[in-house]
Amino acid sequence: MVKKSQRFIQPHSAKEAMLLIQKLFNQYRNAPLTQELLNYHLNLLQRLQGDIKAVAIKENNPKQLSDLEEMTRLMQSWSGIRFAGKPFPGKLRHFHLATSPQQHFKRQVHKMNGNHRASHH
Repeated sequence: MVKKSQRFIQPHSAKEAMLLIQKLFNQYRNAPLTQELLNYHLNLLQRLQGDIKAVAIKENNPKQLSDLEEMTRLMQSWSGIRFAGKPFPGKLRHFHLATSPQQHFKRQVHKMNGNHRASHH
């Protein structure tokens, strides 16, 4: 039998909790707006402003506190944007708004002549 405390993810630091909330927010940021989603979003905001902020203050990291404030501000603006029927203009990346997708393409050069051989997988 799984204990209730083992069913939920227990972050060990404020940064870990912020990363988890950022990941969750990016998953639902453009989902259709429902009352359940709005309640879920408000719950995440309360977590950010409550216990996560208290832990961040206790950890005494000014950069993390400013990231937390920025993330909270962006997430508070989400509901107004979605009520207006518009999509959220980007996604959270490193606790800040990233509007243009940062795509990285891997490039591998295969040299067939001379001493360089193409990799055969």
